[in-house]
Amino acid sequence: MTGSIDVINGGDEKPSSTVTTAKQGWSMSTGKPFARIALLFVGVGLFSCLVLYMSADPFRFLPSFYYEDPPVDFLAQTERSPVKMDNELKRVLENATTEDKTVIITTLNEAWAEPESILDVFLESFRVGDGTSKLVKHLVIVCLDQKAYSRCREIHPHCYALKTEGADFSGEAYFMTPDYLEMMWRRIDLLTNVLAMGYSFVFTDADIMWLRDPFKHFYPATDFQIASDFFTGDPHSLRNSPNGGFNFVRSNYRTMIFYKFWYYSRTKYPGLHDQDVLNRIKYHPFITEKIGLKIMFLDTDYFGGFCQPSKDFNKVCTMHANCCLGLDNKVHDLKIVVQDWKQFQSLTPDEKSLRSEAKWGVPQHCSMSYHLPEKKIKDEQQH
Repeated sequence: MTGSIDVINGGDEKPSSTVTTAKQGWSMSTGKPFARIALLFVGVGLFSCLVLYMSADPFRFLPSFYYEDPPVDFLAQTERSPVKMDNELKRVLENATTEDKTVIITTLNEAWAEPESILDVFLESFRVGDGTSKLVKHLVIVCLDQKAYSRCREIHPHCYALKTEGADFSGEAYFMTPDYLEMMWRRIDLLTNVLAMGYSFVFTDADIMWLRDPFKHFYPATDFQIASDFFTGDPHSLRNSPNGGFNFVRSNYRTMIFYKFWYYSRTKYPGLHDQDVLNRIKYHPFITEKIGLKIMFLDTDYFGGFCQPSKDFNKVCTMHANCCLGLDNKVHDLKIVVQDWKQFQSLTPDEKSLRSEAKWGVPQHCSMSYHLPEKKIKDEQQH
C-alpha cells in the first residue's frame, strides 16, 4: 500500500514487486483499452452533437471564402441606381401610410382572391382581431393579375396592380414551381423599391391571420426582423430558420442595400426561393460586417404558425398557415383558426386567464405531404 501511494505521489520509495506487477498488469491489459474505448465513445458523442447542430443550420461554419462576394462596384452601383418611380405605387403608398411612413403590404393573385378564399379569411382576421381593425386602412394589397386587382377594388381601398412582363400569376402557384419562384422574387424586387421610396413596411402573406396588434411586440432599433418557422429562443441567433412570409423592415440605407443584395443573390442560387436564399446569405460578411444590418427573429409565442404554433392565446399576434401545401387545405384550416380565436374572445377576462394555454384545432388538412397534380407537373416541366 505504501508503494502504491508513493508511486501516485511521485515519491522515491519503490513499491514492492507484487504491487508493481499488479499495477502494470492493470495498466497494460485493462487501463489502456478502457481509456481508448472511453475516448472513442466521447469522440462519437461529440461528433453526433456537431452533426445535429450543423443539421439545424448547415451554413453556420462555412469558411469565409465559401461566400462569393458581390461585384467590387456593387455598393457604388446600388448607391447610384435611381429609384424606380412608379406614380401609381407612390399614390397608393401615400394614401395608406401611417404618420411615420409605415405601410402593411400583402400580395394576392386570382386564386387567393376568389370569394371564400384566402383574401376573405385574411380580412376577417383584421375585423375580429384585438386592436387590428384600425390597421386595415394601412394595408396595401399588391395584385399580381387583373382579376385579383378587380376583386381587390371591390372590397378594399388600397390596391396596386403589379405588372410583370410575360408572366401569368393568376392561378395557384404550386410550391417551388417556376411560377412560384418568379412570384417570390418579383415580390422582393417590389419591396426593394418600397424601401427606396422611403417607406418602412410590414410584409405579411395573406395566409397569416392577424389576431392582435403586432406593432407593440416588434423589437426597437432593429433594421430587419422576421418570423421564424422554428424559434430557438434567442431572437439574435442566426440559427433561427426565417420565414419570409412575415417581416418588419425599417427603411434606411442598410435595409435598401440588403434587399438589393438579397435580390442579386438569386442568381447565385438558381432554383431556390427567397427564403432559402436568405437562409444562405444571412451569415455573409457583406451583410454582417460590410453594411452591419441588424437582424432579429420574432418569437413564435407571438408570431406563430402551423410549424410551431403560439402556446398562449393571451400573447399570440399572428398565426401563419406555414408547413402547409395546397390552397384548399390552407383555407380550411385558417377558417378554424378564426373560429378558435372568436371562441377565445367570447370568454370573460377571468375565463381567458384560465384558458391562456392555446389549444388550436389546427392543423387538420394542412401538412407538408401535399403532392402536385400530375397535369400541373407535366405543364411545368414543359416550360
